[in-house]
Amino acid sequence: MSRKVIITCAVTGSVHTPSMSPHLPITPDEIARQAIDAANAGASILHLHARDPKTGFPSPDPDLFMDFLPKIKAATDAVINISTGGGMTMTVKDRIRAATHASPEMASLNMGTMNFGLFPALAGRSEWKHDWEPEFLESSRDFVFKNTFSDIETILADLGEANGTRFEFECYDVGHLYTLAHFVDRDLIKGPIFIQFVLGVLGGIGADPDNLAHLKRTADKLFGDQYQFSVLGAGRHQMPLASMAAAMGGNVRVGLEDNLYLRKGELAPDNASQVRKIREILDGLSLEIATPDEARAILGLKGADKVAF
Repeated sequence: MSRKVIITCAVTGSVHTPSMSPHLPITPDEIARQAIDAANAGASILHLHARDPKTGFPSPDPDLFMDFLPKIKAATDAVINISTGGGMTMTVKDRIRAATHASPEMASLNMGTMNFGLFPALAGRSEWKHDWEPEFLESSRDFVFKNTFSDIETILADLGEANGTRFEFECYDVGHLYTLAHFVDRDLIKGPIFIQFVLGVLGGIGADPDNLAHLKRTADKLFGDQYQFSVLGAGRHQMPLASMAAAMGGNVRVGLEDNLYLRKGELAPDNASQVRKIREILDGLSLEIATPDEARAILGLKGADKVAF
């Protein structure tokens, strides 16, 4: 069988704020609708966060997730991937509440503690829909994104081992790959391993082709043929690095969590537009996209029938 490329769509996230784009989904209905549209456009994995429907502030509340998860499952066969990265104001305990409650097929798992700077987004903007937005961004100057060895052990046990959830291992730098290898060596993580290379976040590795090639070489050295990789390029780096990932034998991630634009100066009207754009690029490279069931087989997932919501 020819290689199939998995498209992940990260629908809303916790990085961008409502003032940055009127198209960022905020309410459960908006998140559900955009997620369903993205799946219909070709995304086989939907990476999901929740927000307070009144303010747009990132929320860990499982009840908010349950306002949209069943709607998405009823309307699509896409793989549901719930974030455990959460948002800046959340404790690690908060960040895993929704995933442990819902027991999805997949969840994200960040592989290292790091600085995570959002404050550059303050430049050039003076008007905000909500008072919390500039304060939230400014506070990232003194924010440490905590993902200790103990945190990772807890998530692997309480979510992975207990619920059969498998992980998208988010690696923002080369050292995170060595942390991942440490847990593989301890037999706490078993293949197939799904690594999300994250490039372009201030505090992590920079978004350029040499760095992506270095991440891939390092993963090859550490994991051989026992892993799949995908690439998240932040902001304007989204499509170029996704295209490079596909050409290198990997998978791709798009979505308004990572980038608000469709092309220079043009806000993406929704998540589905980015999925369609990367599909055009994949088609131009003569690559086929994976269906949700093909993604499940590639990644060894437990199946939608094992998910209760």
